[in-house]
Amino acid sequence: MSDSGVTKSAVKRLSWLGAVIAILAGLIGLGSATGAGASFTPKLALDLQGGTSIILAPLLADGEKVTDEQLAQAVSIIRQRVDASGVSEASVKTSGDSNITVEIPGTPDENTLKLIRSSARLEFRPVLVTSQGVSTSVGATDGSSASPSPSASAEAAPSASPTDASDVAWITPELQATYDALDCSSAFREAGQVDDPAQPLITCDTTGYQKFILGPVEIDGSTVSDSTAGTVTTSTGATTNTWAVNLEFDAEGTKQFAAVTERLFPLTEPRNQFAITLDGYVITAPSTNAVISNGSAQITGSFNSETAKSLSDQLKYGALPISFEVQSQENISATLGSEQLASGLLAGAIGLLLVIIYSIFQYRGLAVVTVGSLAVAALVVYLLIALLSWRQGYRLSLAGVAGLIVAIGITADSFIVYFERVRDEIRDGRSIAAAVDAGWKRAQRTILVSGSVSLLAAVVLYLLTVGNVRGFAYTLGLTTLIDLGIAILFTHPILQLLVKTKFFSSGSPWSGFDAKALGASGYVGRGQFRTAAVVPATKVAKASKEANKRQTIAERKAAELGAIKSGETK
Repeated sequence: MSDSGVTKSAVKRLSWLGAVIAILAGLIGLGSATGAGASFTPKLALDLQGGTSIILAPLLADGEKVTDEQLAQAVSIIRQRVDASGVSEASVKTSGDSNITVEIPGTPDENTLKLIRSSARLEFRPVLVTSQGVSTSVGATDGSSASPSPSASAEAAPSASPTDASDVAWITPELQATYDALDCSSAFREAGQVDDPAQPLITCDTTGYQKFILGPVEIDGSTVSDSTAGTVTTSTGATTNTWAVNLEFDAEGTKQFAAVTERLFPLTEPRNQFAITLDGYVITAPSTNAVISNGSAQITGSFNSETAKSLSDQLKYGALPISFEVQSQENISATLGSEQLASGLLAGAIGLLLVIIYSIFQYRGLAVVTVGSLAVAALVVYLLIALLSWRQGYRLSLAGVAGLIVAIGITADSFIVYFERVRDEIRDGRSIAAAVDAGWKRAQRTILVSGSVSLLAAVVLYLLTVGNVRGFAYTLGLTTLIDLGIAILFTHPILQLLVKTKFFSSGSPWSGFDAKALGASGYVGRGQFRTAAVVPATKVAKASKEANKRQTIAERKAAELGAIKSGETK
């Protein structure tokens, strides 16, 4: 490639990097100016900022005890709830023999607190009576549905012994009187109230707008294996603008749901509805539009993206093996505080200073490239963390700061590999400009492999751990990806441009490209080398010895094999 072509390519890559930085800064600035909650200051995690502590205590019958398995499952589900709400770096752990402590950084919103407090079992009950018309329906996920059969039987008259959970014989005069007197606008349930699953339930929906008489529990929420929110897809595969909640049951739930929908489908409203309750309140009560035997259902209605996701999260994370009540809720101060953060940042600054000192000592003028690359990498990392804090709710913890500090060494390793490959090319007699490009071709594979190993380690840590370790893994993986990008878009092109300056192209002793100090043969100045001149044997031996020291094991073996073959052909 010509000199002009090299320059254009280098400028183009630097321009791409500048555009990325400008876009990141522009997005944050726009979000801050429009009041969307963006800020150039990243959010801090619980250990650096403090937050809210909620202690959950189990609701147990006399003589009942919480098993370790139940407690572990409850912790896992509550942690999923918190993560699903967009809160990162939260702490969910057991406290004592049976309590669970949830610590959330900052001030959590009401939706997050409600999701944590909603600790009762998720239950499916048939609707017997309701005060309002149905607004949602459930059908098969392939979009198929059906209307109630014209021959469907009318509501049965009350009888002494109910035949199934939908039988109106459950409605006694006393139950009807209680239902008629119920006012959903006033409190009618005690905190942490546990309902008998074998008896009907009088309750309201979560909005306080609609009241119900529900039959006994027929499906437990623990049988829900997955729940997602998305737009409805027609039978032809076309996507509509209608939002829905897709529900999946496990094997046991599939059998139970098939039996329930088979019974409800022929009935008329409201008895063709089933209510899903959480903490005793109805979160949705769709009508049955089809008999669903495959365990995959789709709830449709007047949803938007937010309400569909909210219902999906409740269905997915609502079921707990035991019920809990909020024992206490209080604000907590930072457990580490500004002093510990300052210590962490000081450690990072010392590490950065040592890298710079080593770079100046070992590579002279090339330290400019090292410092510049680290500065650009730091800027990109900072902007990305600020953007993730805004859009994903990410919070920087002390473990995350440790990941950033470790990344300094990973980034410096890329520089060392590249600089040493360039020096090897100079020792072999190439001009400085040619050595920069040839050295990059040799170094980029090593840089990519090294970065891939670090990224793999970060991914494994993130997937297999929880809590603060995930914060470390997250920042380590993020900075590793940025390191690879900086090496391609900044380090290599900036070095291509620098070697065109007089200071670097002349091979000055302070440039880091001093061919004499590197042991290159035939150096004549201004980045040029004699290839045909006779060089003293002692100088050749010294250069050869230095080059051998710089070779990898694979390169040495290849050289030895080449020498053997050369001797055999003579």
